[in-house]
Amino acid sequence: MGINEDKVRKLSHELKKALTRLKALSSLPKEEFVSDPDKIGSAKYHFLVAIEAAIDLCNHIITKNNYRPPEDYADTFRVMGEAEIFNGAFVKDLVSMAKFRNRLVHIYWEVDDELLYKILTTNLSDIERFLKELGAQLKMNI
Repeated sequence: MGINEDKVRKLSHELKKALTRLKALSSLPKEEFVSDPDKIGSAKYHFLVAIEAAIDLCNHIITKNNYRPPEDYADTFRVMGEAEIFNGAFVKDLVSMAKFRNRLVHIYWEVDDELLYKILTTNLSDIERFLKELGAQLKMNI
């Protein structure tokens, strides 16, 4: 699989930094989180960074391997599934992650703080799994 290892390491580093911040926020009690606009804003920002980094990593792999161009952000993960880099069930989780990113960017006023907290406390494992599985596929410690 042809890739630029420096680019992969840089993007995965940014993703891990965002994940670290998200984990710290996920440890807060719900009431403390949802009542603090700064914590809410921080979570939204770090989710955007993490998801964008994941999409950028996938797009780099897609481009370097001449896979079909994705139609949108969610399709990026479908292409990775077609290439058998991620399995079908996990691709669905990653597609949901991309759709969440789109909500944060395009209809941010509809992102409920309680839903944000729920995603923060239940879905970070998807980001960790993404890194683990991608690293295994690339035979890299990312």
